[in-house]
Amino acid sequence: MRNGILNYRQIIRVSLIIMSPLVSNTVLAQYSQQELNDKVKTTLEKMTTHEKIQLLHATGKFTSLGVPRLGIKELHHSDGPHGVRAEVDWNNWNVANWNNDSIVAFPSLTCLAATWNRELSAKYGHAVGEEFAFRDKHVMLGPGVTINRMPLNGRSFEYMGEDPYLASEMVVPYIQKVQELGVACCLKHFFLNNQETNRMRVNVNVSERAVNEIYLPAFKKAVQKGGVWTIMGSYNKWKNEYCCQNDTLLNKILKDEWGFDGAVISDWGGVHDTWQAATGGMDIEMGTFTNGKTTDRSSGWDTYYLANPFEKLINEGKIPMSVLDDKASRVLRTIFRTAMNPNRVYGSQCSDEHYDICQEIGEEGIVLMKNEKNILPLNASKYKKILVVGENATRSLTLGGGSSELKTKYDISPLEALQSVFKDKIEYAQGYYSGNAMYARQTKLDENEQKRLHDEALQKAKTADLIIYIGGLNKNGNQDCEDTDRKEYQLSFGQPELIKRLSQIQKNMIVVTFGGNPFDTSCMNDVPAFLHCWYLGSMSGTALSNVITGKTNPSGKLPVTFANNLNDYPCFHYGEKGYPGVDYQVYYDEGIYVGYRYFNTNNVKPAYAFGHGLSYTTFKYGKPVITTNTISKTDTIQVSIPITNTGKRQGKEVVQLYVGMKNSKIDRPAKELKDFTKVSLMPGETKTVTFDITPDYFKYYDEGTKSWNIESGKYTLFFNDSEISNKSILDISIE
Repeated sequence: MRNGILNYRQIIRVSLIIMSPLVSNTVLAQYSQQELNDKVKTTLEKMTTHEKIQLLHATGKFTSLGVPRLGIKELHHSDGPHGVRAEVDWNNWNVANWNNDSIVAFPSLTCLAATWNRELSAKYGHAVGEEFAFRDKHVMLGPGVTINRMPLNGRSFEYMGEDPYLASEMVVPYIQKVQELGVACCLKHFFLNNQETNRMRVNVNVSERAVNEIYLPAFKKAVQKGGVWTIMGSYNKWKNEYCCQNDTLLNKILKDEWGFDGAVISDWGGVHDTWQAATGGMDIEMGTFTNGKTTDRSSGWDTYYLANPFEKLINEGKIPMSVLDDKASRVLRTIFRTAMNPNRVYGSQCSDEHYDICQEIGEEGIVLMKNEKNILPLNASKYKKILVVGENATRSLTLGGGSSELKTKYDISPLEALQSVFKDKIEYAQGYYSGNAMYARQTKLDENEQKRLHDEALQKAKTADLIIYIGGLNKNGNQDCEDTDRKEYQLSFGQPELIKRLSQIQKNMIVVTFGGNPFDTSCMNDVPAFLHCWYLGSMSGTALSNVITGKTNPSGKLPVTFANNLNDYPCFHYGEKGYPGVDYQVYYDEGIYVGYRYFNTNNVKPAYAFGHGLSYTTFKYGKPVITTNTISKTDTIQVSIPITNTGKRQGKEVVQLYVGMKNSKIDRPAKELKDFTKVSLMPGETKTVTFDITPDYFKYYDEGTKSWNIESGKYTLFFNDSEISNKSILDISIE
């Protein structure tokens, strides 16, 4: 779709080209590890104690100091991971009102995860990394791989779903492509930041097995395979110590066990004590004396915990110089990889390529949840009058949400895109309103105004041939927003009742929802078609319109489980202890049974399963072929399976490989995701998908031996198009 809208984009490009430096897409030539270490060592030897200290704390809201005397540049941090945040004032949260900081808003990371496409993750990382480079940002505060433990977390839209393997695989290409450009990713939030309620105080009690099997794997792979350069500590506590100053987490696990050589950066206001931060592994302290979002009572940079108070302990000999040298070395290493790398790219901002990638990710992330009677793709010739209902048809979903709020050059709304296709067939009714509580808890709304909008939509529905409802969540407080969690599982603002009543008036109805979390979908039981869109960024309307009209065949798959009821999620089985906690102690008594691991193992039927997503075509799974059905605990073998497009449209299918064990003596889920491949097929085409079956497929964490073990016995490989489908299965034995 290029009509009209593209002309507007072209006008924008002209202004950007005039004011932009040379754009470079060249991959950065990195220092060798030895060169980098030598450079750090030489620089450190020239520095005074005070200069080393100054590297370790903020000197602006998003700036930390270098070594001016030695020509060592400062670090510029900025919120991500969906785009570069607008500039704020030097030491408060006020918007700076620059006129050259408008950017492309890329889709949310839940949307990226829903693509199940590693190549798209790499494209995303490269494009967003170019925008950070262009804005002279050295540290991108993102991406996030916090596991979606429960569906009310206000920040889940920034993360990659409920499964550690999916999150691990999707985050690695993103990190690698960003950092190839000389911009450091700051992986967050490390770790167990699974709720925003009481996030600054809550202590998480969780089993060692769940820590190792569920909550750490994505972080570990990002470090050891992705090579991430910086990591952000989370606000919450683990083992009754804040994660931003937690010796077990930051020193023993991250730096010693995993070999992380970069810098740990605090979340804004996440440090609470000089001794604990100094000895507990924190390297750069940011935003002290703020709640991380709004308040700020800074008394000056030298009052930070890792500033003058830390220097005093060093000078008194109470903490050895080796601790300071290690921290300073890690910060210098980050500076040389980014701000002072001579091969760092110029980058680009708001390029055509970035908008195209934004659109591509959005289209592949949209999940076709339901399509009865094949109402989709939409044949517009069948309808004379199409009524679009819902606030999200026009509301900006790049604003709000907390630190991930973005200032865009322009956004294409769903209504705008649909009008460009269907012209005067489109009529619009807002239907409901949500208010404007982007940085506060939801305020009380005018019931009379809500009723007026509700009634207006119902009245217009009586003369429509088709209804396209566009609603869901937004980025207000108590929706998808930092520092707040949702208050209810069902959609807010009277949407369930409105959807039900609209479907009673007109059976030809498509429901489109936006949002970063699962929700109660029972109000759509009588609706024939349902699309879930996450947050799609600047090209939101175009991506949605292309899927609705069939220009793009949907191929997204859910990275989370949509339950029928809130209490179906296991964390709610334990009352307030399970969420939000009692006396600031929360207990993860469900252990490893997070998301689909619980639903499948306990035969709890979800509304929509993890991995679910329909297409406008159909696929047939053939019989898997394996080199041998009996293997040892150290073997790597291959298994192949043919996939055929049996429909009439080109389409993409995600082949999901799960592993389960029959008659296990160990308490373990019925099946777990171990690999996936996304394959594109023309009508009638068959391709063979091959997986390497490694020992990691079968391991579990043994708390007794504190190691990863493999149990001998019979296992089943499930080749699925969703977690529950079992399209094709294969039994193997491990001796």
